[in-house]
Amino acid sequence: MSTLTPAMERKRDRLLEILSAYGRVAVAFSAGVDSTVVAQAAHLACGAEAVAVTAVSLSLAEGELDEARQLAAQIGIRHVILSTQEFSDANYLKNPTNRCYFCKSELYSRLTELAPTLGVDVLANGANLDDCGDYRPGMQAAAEFQIRSPLVEAELTKSDVRELAKFWDLPVWDKPAAPCLSSRIAYGVEVTPERVRRIDQAEQFLKQLLDLRELRVRCEANDLARIEIPLDEVSRILTPALRDRVRSELRSLGFRYVTVDLDGFRSGSMNGVISAERLLGR
Repeated sequence: MSTLTPAMERKRDRLLEILSAYGRVAVAFSAGVDSTVVAQAAHLACGAEAVAVTAVSLSLAEGELDEARQLAAQIGIRHVILSTQEFSDANYLKNPTNRCYFCKSELYSRLTELAPTLGVDVLANGANLDDCGDYRPGMQAAAEFQIRSPLVEAELTKSDVRELAKFWDLPVWDKPAAPCLSSRIAYGVEVTPERVRRIDQAEQFLKQLLDLRELRVRCEANDLARIEIPLDEVSRILTPALRDRVRSELRSLGFRYVTVDLDGFRSGSMNGVISAERLLGR
């Protein structure tokens, strides 16, 4: 087990104090490092009065639910699976730049309805301090539904969260960010079950083929696949043998065109259009 610095020990203790004060708490648990740390802390602070709730929908990547189940079992926290219906919301399907707002509104609405059945008084998410400075429409939904963010309240950054996860021997301590599959679809391009399925299958194929943990297949207009991989892997994927395999597989999944982004992998690269629109005053 790793050790914590005195400063991190204080942050850990503060996080546990905050969650203990919540009392009966449900954690929106995606199996990412942030929500896993909150689930672990909630279990330590609240024991049987804590529950982790994992939302399942078409936008959840393959393997994420199984990982959530395994993590909850390791932590020892009660685990509940919740089906959400964001694909029934026309606003979500239109894929505006605030699509995340409609997704989180659906999640938090369902959690609020479920709270009495779960026997909880407080709902919490895994937002950390760094999220407060990013474009996060989902944070607006959290505020509207009075969702608590214990990592923010305890002033934990993403780096702090990973350090705490490592200290608690949580296997996701170094897990790459895993946003929902819909986030790969360019704003304004309709979100459909077929597109998210295609993206998931393409990413699973490429991770296995290239032996990479982190990459993205972005779906642009006209069903163009824009592959983002680390820059030092770009030359490898462009070798004739790999290029032909990738092109053939992604076209068989339903992509019309297949491209490789020469800027490499960038988390949140779809948000570049939002920054551009702001600069233009749109």
